[in-house]
Amino acid sequence: MILPDLLADGLDLVLCGTAPSDASKAAGAYYAHPGNLFWATLHQVGLTPVRLAPAEYPRLLAFGIGLTDLNKTEWGADSALSRAAFDVAGFEAKIRRHAPRLVAFDSKFAARVYYGRRQVAYGPQPEPAGGRPAFVVPSTSGRARGFFDLEPWRALARAVAEGAAPC
Repeated sequence: MILPDLLADGLDLVLCGTAPSDASKAAGAYYAHPGNLFWATLHQVGLTPVRLAPAEYPRLLAFGIGLTDLNKTEWGADSALSRAAFDVAGFEAKIRRHAPRLVAFDSKFAARVYYGRRQVAYGPQPEPAGGRPAFVVPSTSGRARGFFDLEPWRALARAVAEGAAPC
Protein backbone atom coordinates (compact mmCIF):
# COMPACT_ATOMS: atom_id res chain seq x y z
CA MET A 1 0.00 0.00 0.00
CA ILE A 2 1.50 3.31 -1.11
CA LEU A 3 -0.69 5.59 1.03
CA PRO A 4 -2.92 4.34 3.82
CA ASP A 5 -6.65 4.89 3.58
CA LEU A 6 -7.93 7.79 5.61
CA LEU A 7 -11.27 6.33 6.67
CA ALA A 8 -13.50 6.23 9.73
CA ASP A 9 -17.10 5.28 10.39
CA GLY A 10 -19.83 7.78 9.53
CA LEU A 11 -17.85 10.40 7.61
CA ASP A 12 -19.72 13.06 5.65
CA LEU A 13 -17.63 12.44 2.53
CA VAL A 14 -15.06 10.01 1.17
CA LEU A 15 -13.07 11.22 -1.82
CA CYS A 16 -11.72 8.48 -4.07
CA GLY A 17 -8.96 8.85 -6.63
CA THR A 18 -7.26 6.37 -8.90
CA ALA A 19 -3.77 6.07 -7.32
CA PRO A 20 -1.12 8.34 -5.80
CA SER A 21 1.06 10.41 -8.11
CA ASP A 22 4.84 10.09 -8.13
CA ALA A 23 4.99 13.23 -5.95
CA SER A 24 2.46 11.84 -3.48
CA LYS A 25 4.36 8.58 -3.18
CA ALA A 26 7.61 10.45 -2.58
CA ALA A 27 6.02 12.75 0.03
CA GLY A 28 3.92 10.06 1.68
CA ALA A 29 0.91 12.35 1.40
CA TYR A 30 -2.18 12.62 -0.77
CA TYR A 31 -2.26 15.21 -3.59
CA ALA A 32 1.31 16.36 -2.87
CA HIS A 33 2.35 17.69 -6.29
CA PRO A 34 2.72 21.48 -6.05
CA GLY A 35 0.62 21.92 -9.21
CA ASN A 36 -2.34 19.95 -7.82
CA LEU A 37 -5.32 22.14 -6.89
CA PHE A 38 -6.86 19.63 -4.44
CA TRP A 39 -6.09 21.36 -1.15
CA ALA A 40 -6.89 24.83 -2.45
CA THR A 41 -10.15 23.53 -3.94
CA LEU A 42 -11.32 21.89 -0.70
CA HIS A 43 -10.84 25.18 1.10
CA GLN A 44 -12.21 27.38 -1.69
CA VAL A 45 -15.52 25.49 -1.86
CA GLY A 46 -15.86 25.33 1.92
CA LEU A 47 -15.20 21.65 2.54
CA THR A 48 -12.38 22.64 4.90
CA PRO A 49 -12.27 25.81 7.01
CA VAL A 50 -8.52 26.19 6.40
CA ARG A 51 -6.25 25.32 3.53
CA LEU A 52 -4.31 22.24 4.48
CA ALA A 53 -0.90 21.22 3.24
CA PRO A 54 -0.57 17.70 1.79
CA ALA A 55 1.30 16.45 4.89
CA GLU A 56 -1.69 17.52 7.00
CA TYR A 57 -4.05 15.14 5.21
CA PRO A 58 -4.90 13.18 8.41
CA ARG A 59 -6.61 16.34 9.70
CA LEU A 60 -9.37 15.81 7.12
CA LEU A 61 -11.03 13.31 9.47
CA ALA A 62 -11.77 16.18 11.87
CA PHE A 63 -13.72 17.82 9.03
CA GLY A 64 -15.70 14.64 8.27
CA ILE A 65 -13.72 13.80 5.12
CA GLY A 66 -11.88 10.60 4.21
CA LEU A 67 -9.55 9.63 1.36
CA THR A 68 -8.86 6.45 -0.57
CA ASP A 69 -7.86 5.27 -4.04
CA LEU A 70 -9.09 2.48 -6.28
CA ASN A 71 -5.52 1.29 -6.83
CA LYS A 72 -3.65 0.88 -3.54
CA THR A 73 -0.57 -0.89 -4.92
CA GLU A 74 0.69 1.34 -7.77
CA TRP A 75 1.43 5.02 -8.30
CA GLY A 76 1.91 7.40 -11.20
CA ALA A 77 -0.10 8.74 -14.10
CA ASP A 78 -3.40 7.01 -14.85
CA SER A 79 -2.03 5.82 -18.20
CA ALA A 80 0.78 3.95 -16.40
CA LEU A 81 -1.49 2.01 -14.02
CA SER A 82 -2.35 -1.62 -14.71
CA ARG A 83 -6.07 -2.26 -14.95
CA ALA A 84 -5.75 -5.45 -12.89
CA ALA A 85 -4.58 -3.43 -9.86
CA PHE A 86 -7.84 -1.48 -9.55
CA ASP A 87 -9.68 -3.04 -6.62
CA VAL A 88 -13.32 -2.06 -7.10
CA ALA A 89 -14.58 -4.83 -4.80
CA GLY A 90 -12.17 -3.77 -2.06
CA PHE A 91 -13.26 -0.16 -2.42
CA GLU A 92 -16.93 -1.16 -2.19
CA ALA A 93 -16.24 -3.21 0.95
CA LYS A 94 -14.54 -0.22 2.60
CA ILE A 95 -17.43 2.07 1.74
CA ARG A 96 -20.03 -0.41 2.98
CA ARG A 97 -18.06 -0.91 6.20
CA HIS A 98 -17.52 2.79 6.98
CA ALA A 99 -20.85 4.08 5.55
CA PRO A 100 -20.00 7.70 4.68
CA ARG A 101 -22.94 9.89 3.79
CA LEU A 102 -21.48 10.58 0.35
CA VAL A 103 -18.74 9.27 -1.94
CA ALA A 104 -17.06 11.40 -4.61
CA PHE A 105 -14.73 10.22 -7.35
CA ASP A 106 -12.24 12.99 -7.95
CA SER A 107 -11.85 12.32 -11.65
CA LYS A 108 -13.95 10.97 -14.47
CA PHE A 109 -11.31 8.27 -14.94
CA ALA A 110 -11.80 6.97 -11.38
CA ALA A 111 -15.58 6.98 -11.88
CA ARG A 112 -15.29 5.17 -15.23
CA VAL A 113 -13.13 2.50 -13.59
CA TYR A 114 -15.59 2.07 -10.73
CA TYR A 115 -18.76 2.01 -12.84
CA GLY A 116 -17.18 0.06 -15.67
CA ARG A 117 -18.45 2.37 -18.38
CA ARG A 118 -16.92 4.83 -20.79
CA GLN A 119 -19.20 7.79 -20.10
CA VAL A 120 -19.80 9.54 -16.79
CA ALA A 121 -20.90 13.09 -16.10
CA TYR A 122 -19.81 15.45 -13.36
CA GLY A 123 -22.18 15.85 -10.43
CA PRO A 124 -24.51 13.41 -8.67
CA GLN A 125 -24.53 9.92 -10.13
CA PRO A 126 -27.65 7.88 -10.89
CA GLU A 127 -26.11 4.81 -9.25
CA PRO A 128 -24.62 4.63 -5.76
CA ALA A 129 -21.03 3.66 -4.98
CA GLY A 130 -20.76 0.98 -2.32
CA GLY A 131 -24.39 1.60 -1.46
CA ARG A 132 -23.84 5.33 -0.84
CA PRO A 133 -24.84 8.36 -2.90
CA ALA A 134 -22.06 9.24 -5.34
CA PHE A 135 -20.67 12.30 -7.09
CA VAL A 136 -18.02 12.87 -9.73
CA VAL A 137 -15.87 16.01 -9.63
CA PRO A 138 -13.09 17.12 -11.98
CA SER A 139 -9.54 16.04 -11.33
CA THR A 140 -7.43 18.66 -9.56
CA SER A 141 -4.23 17.33 -11.12
CA GLY A 142 -2.09 19.75 -13.07
CA ARG A 143 -2.25 17.23 -15.94
CA ALA A 144 -6.00 17.81 -16.15
CA ARG A 145 -5.91 21.60 -15.72
CA GLY A 146 -7.56 22.20 -19.09
CA PHE A 147 -10.65 20.30 -17.91
CA PHE A 148 -10.85 21.70 -14.38
CA ASP A 149 -14.13 23.32 -13.38
CA LEU A 150 -14.84 24.47 -9.83
CA GLU A 151 -18.64 24.29 -10.16
CA PRO A 152 -18.98 20.49 -9.67
CA TRP A 153 -16.83 20.88 -6.55
CA ARG A 154 -19.16 23.62 -5.31
CA ALA A 155 -22.14 21.35 -5.95
CA LEU A 156 -20.40 18.59 -3.96
CA ALA A 157 -19.80 20.98 -1.06
CA ARG A 158 -23.48 21.98 -1.12
CA ALA A 159 -24.53 18.32 -1.06
CA VAL A 160 -22.25 17.66 1.91
CA ALA A 161 -23.59 20.74 3.73
CA GLU A 162 -27.18 19.62 3.06
CA GLY A 163 -26.42 16.16 4.45
CA ALA A 164 -26.86 13.93 1.41
CA ALA A 165 -29.19 11.11 2.39
CA PRO A 166 -28.17 7.47 1.98
CA CYS A 167 -29.53 5.55 -1.00
